[in-house]
Amino acid sequence: MIERYTLPEIGNIWSDENKYKIWLEIEILACEAQVKLGRIPEDAVREIKAKAKFDIARILEIEAEVNHDVIAFLTNVAEFVGESSRFIHYGMTSSDVLDTTLAVQMKQAGELILDKVDQLIEVLRSKAVQYKDTVMVGRSHGVHAEPITFGFKLAVWYSEMQRNKKRLKNAIETISAGKISGAVGTFDHLDPFVEEYICKNMGLIPAAISTQILQRDRHAEFFSILAIIAASLEKIAVEIRHLQRSEVLEVEEPFGSKQKGSSAMPHKKNPILCERVSGMARLVRSNLIAALENVALWHERDISHSSVERVIAPDSTITLYYMLTRSIQILTGMVVHEEKMLENLNSTHGLVYSQAVLLNLVDKGVSREQAYRLVQRNALKVWENNNSLFDELIADHEILQHLSETELENIFNLNIRLKNIDIIFQRLGLQ
Repeated sequence: MIERYTLPEIGNIWSDENKYKIWLEIEILACEAQVKLGRIPEDAVREIKAKAKFDIARILEIEAEVNHDVIAFLTNVAEFVGESSRFIHYGMTSSDVLDTTLAVQMKQAGELILDKVDQLIEVLRSKAVQYKDTVMVGRSHGVHAEPITFGFKLAVWYSEMQRNKKRLKNAIETISAGKISGAVGTFDHLDPFVEEYICKNMGLIPAAISTQILQRDRHAEFFSILAIIAASLEKIAVEIRHLQRSEVLEVEEPFGSKQKGSSAMPHKKNPILCERVSGMARLVRSNLIAALENVALWHERDISHSSVERVIAPDSTITLYYMLTRSIQILTGMVVHEEKMLENLNSTHGLVYSQAVLLNLVDKGVSREQAYRLVQRNALKVWENNNSLFDELIADHEILQHLSETELENIFNLNIRLKNIDIIFQRLGLQ
C-alpha cells in the first residue's frame, strides 16, 4: 500500500496531489482485494504496486483530450505500469473512486475542523472562568435588561460550541462512508469484499446500500453542521462588534501596535476580524443550499452534484477552518473593559432592578398588575428627573407601604441578583 500522507494544512486536503494519491491508493487496494478473491494474478499486483504513479501535468493533458478526469488518470497510471494496468479499475466505475475519495477528504477536513473547535472550546472555557464575576448589563432588543456577568455570556458560547462539537463528530461519522459497488450499486462486476477491504484500509465504513453514488443526504448533513458552526461563530463576532461600538466600548477585538484602522481617520479601531467572520459565515450558509439541492438526482445518479461539490467542499471547509482560527485569535486577544461594563450597567440609574422590585411587591401581596403600575410609574420618572430608581422608590409613599428602605437596598444588591451564576457554571462543568 502507498505510504500514508500527512496533511498539516486543510488546503492541502483539496490539492490535486492529495486527490490523486487517494485515487491511486483506492485502485491499488482494489487490486489487492481482487488478488485475495483469486480474480487477479499476484504477480500483476506486485508490478502495479511497484510501478504505479502519476504525473499531474500529464493527467491534465490527457483530460483535455478525453474530457474525463478518471479516464485521464487511469491512462496516465497505465503509462507507468504497462501491461498489468489492465487489472486496475476492474469492475469499478468512476464514482467508486470519486465518492470514496471525497469521503476521505471530507473526513480529513472534518477532523481538522474538529481540532479547531476543541481549541475554541478551551479558550471559551478559560475566558468564562476568568470573567465569571465580571458584572455587566444584559440586553434584550439592544436595551438594558438585567445584570449578568461577562463570564456568563462566554459560558453561553462555550455551551453552544460543545453542542457543535457533538454535531460535527456525528457528521464526520456520517460522511465517513465509501462505496465500491459498481455502475448502479448492485456489485454486478465486483464482490462486496472489495468494498469492505478498501473501506477498512481507508478508515471508512462501507455504505449499506448505494447506487452509482453515495446518497447526498450524507453530504447535506455535513454541510449543514458546517453552516451551524459558522452561524455560531458569527453570533460571537456580532456580539463583540456590538460591544466594541464607541458608545458601548465594553470589549474590543485585538488591535496590533502598528495596526491602522482607517485610511482617513487615525483614531479608528474597527472590528475588522469580527466583520470578516460575519461575512464568511454567509458563504458557508449559502453553500448549504447547494448541498441540499444535490440530494435530488436523476435515477441512480446524474453528474449535476459533482461540479457543485468541487467548489463547496473545499470552500466551506477551508472557510470554516479560517473562521475558527480567527475566532480563537479574537477571543484570546480581546480587550475587556471591566470598568466600562460596570459604568454602563449603572448608566440607567438602577432601572435594571425593576423586575426584582416588581416581584418583591407581588411577594408582599400586591397584585401583579398593581405592582407593575407602581414600578413603571417610578421607572419613567428616572428618565424625566435624571434620578435613580432607588431614590424614586423611597420617595414613593405607596411603595414604602409594602417595602422598607432596607428591603429595597437588598433588592438593589448586585450579589443577590447574580447569586445563581455559580450554579449555572457548575451545570456546565466550569470551575
